[in-house]
Amino acid sequence: MATRQLARSVLLQSLYEWDFYNQKSDLTVIIERNLAEYAPGIDEPDFAWRLAKGVIEHLPELNKIIETAAPEWPLAQIAIIDRNALRIGLYELLYADPEEVPPKVAINEAIEIAKNYGGPNSGKFINGVLGTVYKQLQAEGRIKESPKKDGKRGTKPE
Repeated sequence: MATRQLARSVLLQSLYEWDFYNQKSDLTVIIERNLAEYAPGIDEPDFAWRLAKGVIEHLPELNKIIETAAPEWPLAQIAIIDRNALRIGLYELLYADPEEVPPKVAINEAIEIAKNYGGPNSGKFINGVLGTVYKQLQAEGRIKESPKKDGKRGTKPE
């Protein structure tokens, strides 16, 4: 498993535990324990910490976006795994450096962790919600498609 994918998985598991206990546990302790147990020697532990910090700092805003993008699903009724996969994906989509984590990569990674840890429809649900947000961001001009050449992302014309 790639380092960043592993970091996202550990963060998802940590957020799940934290959210399961009504966000009353110490998330830092949970992440430290899970990194040590499930990702010893991970190359980029700071990536997991940056994601965790960003998700927590923007939690009310991320929750509001989820509620707006999925109005049929009150936040409390969304499965804990799906809710936290959405939070991670939204954080990366909205706040990550697009050169480091392109928007479509953020969406795909959230879908993959939801498929790996969630229910049979989790991937479709995450895709639908994040796709809705992505289209809105495009319409607002906040996301632009990166230039492509020969089907390769990020290559410049010669």
